[in-house]
Amino acid sequence: MIPLAAPPGTTVVDTAADPEMQGFGADPWWLIGGKVLVVFAFLVLTVLMTMWIERRVIGRMQLRTGPNRAGPFGLLQALADGVKLALKEDIVPRQVDKVVFVLAPVMSAVPAFISFIIIPFGPRVSVFGHETALQGTDLPVAVLLVLAMSSMGIYGVVLAGWSSMSPYSLLGGLRSSAQMISYEIAMGLSFVAVFMFAGSMSTSQIVNAQHDKWFVVLLAPSFVVYVITMMGESNRIPFDLPEGEGELVGGFHTEYSSLKFAMFFLAEYINLATLSALATTMFLGGWRAPPPISTVWAGANSGWWPVLWFLIKIFLFIFFFIWLRGTLPRVRYDQLMKLGWKVLMPFSLGWILLVATIRGLKNDGYDMRQIVIIAAVAAAVVLVATVVWEMIRGGEDEKEIVPGAAQGRPGTKESADNAGGFPVPPLDAPHYHGAPASSKAPASREEVTSGTQPTVRA
Repeated sequence: MIPLAAPPGTTVVDTAADPEMQGFGADPWWLIGGKVLVVFAFLVLTVLMTMWIERRVIGRMQLRTGPNRAGPFGLLQALADGVKLALKEDIVPRQVDKVVFVLAPVMSAVPAFISFIIIPFGPRVSVFGHETALQGTDLPVAVLLVLAMSSMGIYGVVLAGWSSMSPYSLLGGLRSSAQMISYEIAMGLSFVAVFMFAGSMSTSQIVNAQHDKWFVVLLAPSFVVYVITMMGESNRIPFDLPEGEGELVGGFHTEYSSLKFAMFFLAEYINLATLSALATTMFLGGWRAPPPISTVWAGANSGWWPVLWFLIKIFLFIFFFIWLRGTLPRVRYDQLMKLGWKVLMPFSLGWILLVATIRGLKNDGYDMRQIVIIAAVAAAVVLVATVVWEMIRGGEDEKEIVPGAAQGRPGTKESADNAGGFPVPPLDAPHYHGAPASSKAPASREEVTSGTQPTVRA
């Protein structure tokens, strides 16, 4: 079988010759088990710390103190909430599909734990005399594993709503799954440009490709798209639509309590940490120190110090999530879906074509300065054309009539001609609000005030 030749200028990852990829799987059993245990403990502690930080930060933003009773500075409040959830009564409604009802929280929590196993915490170090990478494992398609586990988590959400035998839970599950699927597509498209520059889908190789310049500088549009999609994927404000209390009560987990509800809660915060770690790995150099520190200090990217830089970047992203929750309001669902399908996806596809064109021209020997100028002019032309098109349209989307909203007084000719939605009964009809029809005419104001009985029409 003849191997296909790679295009010029593309980095080819050979797992057999690469010492980084070849080292994974060769560790002793106790070291592999220790890595899994460390990742599990790290995620649980990160969830507890994130809950405490979120409540304290939002408390300060809202001029409150936040939790300050359980432990010093309220540090044990999250642990106390977990114990309370574990000890609460586990209520299972009668008509639910019990097998799927119990399996749905597991399908949401387990993939969230698995996704973090391919995140690199640091370079290769020595652990009890064994040289190993500070990473659970790595694959040639490691990033696709995260996307696959995210897709598995959607099954847990939609099955939780379906098995609850409740219309509110079913609507919440369908709405949440539609949101997560839509933004997962845009998230996958934001990674394509990173794969082009790194020449690999391996997380360790992507970090190594950022040794001189982070991808957040080279691929800023991809980073912006990913930040927006990570908010939609994690169901956080301003995209916290599955738990719209005004119309869906508690969303897909309305009927859950005790440990089952805690597993959904745990999966949401683990996904928050995983998405933050993935953003750090893909765009912010992973475990590498920021440029001022790495240029001044030669040993900043060796030993155990990279773990510190990695944790700082993760918690800065988590703080960004919390900041948005305390600042922005929840958007409408139609605005959410329009942003995902009509803005992020077309923009990502256009950006991928632009990046591929620039890479191809660079490989052919063209001047990069000329390429950047042409790309900037093309982007400006597209932007101006888009603005002009919206001005010519005149905001037709805003003129669309909301279903059920009639123009004019209900029951009149104007409302019947201009409604365009659900029929609205007239306010003065005898059968309004389900009242039985009567042969009596409506009482006039004089009859009501005088107390006389209205006349009966023949």
